[in-house]
Parts: sequence; structure tokens; C-alpha cells
Amino acid sequence: MHVETIVGGADEAGRGPVIGPMVVCVACFREGDLPALQDQGVIDSKQVSPKRRAELFDVITRAAKVYELVVISPAEINEKMVRGTNLNEIEVAAFARAINAVIQRGVFPGIVQVDAADVKPERFGARIQALLSIKLAVDARHKADATFTAVGAASILAKTTRDRLVDELAKQYGDIGSGYPSDPKTRAFLTGYYRAHGEFPAIARTEWGTLSQLKKEMGILPKGQTRLF
Repeated sequence: MHVETIVGGADEAGRGPVIGPMVVCVACFREGDLPALQDQGVIDSKQVSPKRRAELFDVITRAAKVYELVVISPAEINEKMVRGTNLNEIEVAAFARAINAVIQRGVFPGIVQVDAADVKPERFGARIQALLSIKLAVDARHKADATFTAVGAASILAKTTRDRLVDELAKQYGDIGSGYPSDPKTRAFLTGYYRAHGEFPAIARTEWGTLSQLKKEMGILPKGQTRLF
């Protein structure tokens, strides 16, 4: 009897923003189902419009044998970075958590393809493997989301989920922009919030240098400093 290989894809969305969560996704598919997803345009989420991503979200979730989303809140990112955990380590732990959740649901991928954040992708993959509950093949590569359909699918699920979460934050806080440090709307929101409340909002990542830059632009001195220059 032929047993078809299950292929897992893993990617994140929201690694760089100064506002909002980071979302990690692991999505698993029967190998034979991947060409149909590719034909429908499933690829790196950055190459797909928001409207099409929303449409593909439903296509992908129907096709997936299983998928897991892990949302890492700004508070969790802040807490871990204050303790000395870097962003790569946070991401590795989140990928492992999602893969282990897939395993707990009784799905055992023949391979998990991962979009690597580390400059050394093989090290990134090995660190994920070390945290798994069982031994699985992990293929971590740069730009895996543009190379492997399963990773592109995970990318779309992660990105769409994060976008929806950011939309919910905007309903609560007003126009926060995209959340990225280079976004003028995001910078204006953070500056305005600080001036109104004397602190940055709980949805901000406190360890990002962006916040120090904004304080400097507002003329606010670091603790213990008596002059700007």
C-alpha cells in the first residue's frame, strides 16, 4: 500500500514590526495536493495582494491536513528579550511549538520545510529539531517561502492572521499604520500615544530601537542623561 508523504511548511509574519504580535504557522499537506495549490498562486505572501491572500487563506486551510498558528504577543517578545533571548531564539521556539502541536494531533510530516531567519539556515533548522518531541527531517532555507509551496502556504496563513490581529488593534487604538518602524503612520501613532500617556502602548515592542529614536525626536532624555548631545 502506498503511503503518501506529508510535507510541512513553516513561516512567520511580523518579525520586524515595532507594534503587534509575531505569528508563526506550520501547515501540513499531502504531497500530491501541493501542485494544485501552486497552480492557484500559493507562494510567498509578500508576492500576493491582501485581497488574494484572504481568498487563498480559505483555499489553503481546506487543503491542509492540519495547520497550527502560534501568536507571540508583544508582551511575550518584550519579556523574553529583556531576559536576553534574541528574536531568532524566540522564532525557533515558536516553530518547534507549532510542529510539536501538529505531532500531538497525530500528523507526522516526512519533512518540514522552514523559512530560515538565521544567517546560517542549517543552524536554524538544527535548533528547531533539537526542540521537537520526535525526530523529524527539517529543511531550513533562506527564501523558502518563495521556493516551496508548503512554506508559501504557511506564509499566507501567518500573514493573513497577523493582518487580522492588527486590524483588531486598530479598532481599539485608532490608526496605527502597518506597525513597521519605517511607517510614518506608525511612528506618528507611537509619538502621539507617548505624549498623551507618558509611555508607549502595551502593543509596542519595548526592546526595539525605534522607541528610543522616537523619544530622542521628542526631546526626551534617557534616564540619567542630562543633555541630548
